[in-house]
Amino acid sequence: MKRKDTGIQFIDSTDLSRYDLKIKVVKDEFGMIVSGFVIGKTLEQNMASILIAEPGDFKGDLTLGVGLRSALLDEDLLKYRHAIKEHFAMDGINVKHLDLYNLQKFSIDAEYE
Repeated sequence: MKRKDTGIQFIDSTDLSRYDLKIKVVKDEFGMIVSGFVIGKTLEQNMASILIAEPGDFKGDLTLGVGLRSALLDEDLLKYRHAIKEHFAMDGINVKHLDLYNLQKFSIDAEYE
């Protein structure tokens, strides 16, 4: 199985371009670029991407995406708790604990299978 817990990182700052790729150019002694993409753990950024995405946003899987932004206008968070578990499982993420009863403060404890 292909491992999804390591990959190219997103920028982790608080500016508006948070979902741009994180690039750190490394050059050799001749000035040639030998690497640029930052590789690291991706669980948190993958979870955030799935939560934010609406179905149809991911080209590889058009059904993936919770669309949590829509929960701001909804009073029933139960369907979003179910959607989070279902869509995370589609990406191979096992939800160990999900606390989503208040949109101001919620937590998700999960890991890749």
